[in-house]
Amino acid sequence: MMTVEEFAAKIRESNEIVIFTGAGISTESGIPDFRSPGGLWSRYRPVTFQEFMGSEAARIEAWKRRLETYEAHKNARPNIGHYFVQSLDQKGKLIGLITQNVDGLHSEAGLEDNKIVELHGNNRRIVCLQCDKFFEPEEVIKRLVGDFSSPKCDACGGILKSATVSFGQAMPQAAMQQAQEWSELAAVFMVMGSSLQVQPAASFPVFAKRNGALLAIINREPTPLDEYADFVHHGAIGEFCGRFGEMIADG
Repeated sequence: MMTVEEFAAKIRESNEIVIFTGAGISTESGIPDFRSPGGLWSRYRPVTFQEFMGSEAARIEAWKRRLETYEAHKNARPNIGHYFVQSLDQKGKLIGLITQNVDGLHSEAGLEDNKIVELHGNNRRIVCLQCDKFFEPEEVIKRLVGDFSSPKCDACGGILKSATVSFGQAMPQAAMQQAQEWSELAAVFMVMGSSLQVQPAASFPVFAKRNGALLAIINREPTPLDEYADFVHHGAIGEFCGRFGEMIADG
């Protein structure tokens, strides 16, 4: 296992870095991790895509849960972890960012869309599942007052849904393909804030490592891949990125 100084040296010399982020990078922005104790999924069973499509009651339940987290997501701002990723791109070091998050905070931090793959979609957009029209969340959310019905598209009457991937919904093929291509190219594959428990997303670090990449994992808790990694740090993302950013400042 390499030291943080050795890892910093690798980052300074590499221009083929892929970052993989999970919920842990955004908790410091006030966005709850759904899987943690007290998180949304510990209190409610997730509404599957099949249930959402087949039941008005399930759609209403899903939108009620969205209302519960809407303000936290709306008011969230990027933190030092998001800006650290963006700084690597500014230095010309980043091939791309693969994220499991749906909060859009990497974009808010200034990372260009063509450098971001959102494996689970983005909740800063709402989409009609029939005609693919997009809506801003605010214009849909404001309709959800009192004893509401699930929102419908004003163009075709189709079902509206957050532009995120639900349980039971197919993963976006273009995003999966781009993530695999970047993983193939990576000389350094850096996981930040992911428990690496969710498949198929968690397969990308394995894929990169098997293709010769240096694998680094920065996460508050241990992950199933720690024993395969070349560098591991357990702790808060922001604290690590603050110190590590200074270490690679000359890179």
